[in-house]
Amino acid sequence: MEPIARHLRNPFGIQPPCEPVEGAEPVPGYGRPEADFHLIGNHAGVHGGAKTGIPFTDHPAGRAVLEVFETIGLLDRANDGRPVGRELFMSYVHMCPVAEGAEPTDAAYRDLHRFFDAELRAVNAHILVPVGARATDRILAGYTTQFRKLPVDMEWRHARDIRGRGFLVVPMKDPSDWQGDDRDRIIARLRKIRNSDYRQTKGVATMIG
Repeated sequence: MEPIARHLRNPFGIQPPCEPVEGAEPVPGYGRPEADFHLIGNHAGVHGGAKTGIPFTDHPAGRAVLEVFETIGLLDRANDGRPVGRELFMSYVHMCPVAEGAEPTDAAYRDLHRFFDAELRAVNAHILVPVGARATDRILAGYTTQFRKLPVDMEWRHARDIRGRGFLVVPMKDPSDWQGDDRDRIIARLRKIRNSDYRQTKGVATMIG
């Protein structure tokens, strides 16, 4: 399955200027370039992939997220365990590695935004699924006109449709914060969207709001 993995990893050739971190590597986007669903996380230290170079792998929170997409039929596993998405692309808003236990600075997020933005616009998916507060804030602030109009509470945002021109945004709480029926709610929401004519949400513009 290695040729498949090479094809899916970083299909747009994004090369961010990352500082080297021992035992970790950059985590560029991974998946089908023509994907309808774009899964967006924070960084490898939060959602996994520092060793594999593949978002949402080798980490409990990341595995929980991928299991959601397996459940709704948007993700398979290759023989070597690597994710092979159907209609799915995965990115981090901060794709450079960070030291274990460290957090990227606000300046680092700003510096890397142009690389994430390039991936998002190249994929041009119908549905954006940001995971956790940081990724959700980045999507709502950078790609919608609704950021200051909506509650900041991820409990309110979780599994909720945020509509506008170009994309449908469906935020997901970080799995480490899931309680009660949070997992069932996001599965039900994404499954309903997948079974609908979601392509009608797509417009010519790539901005929402």
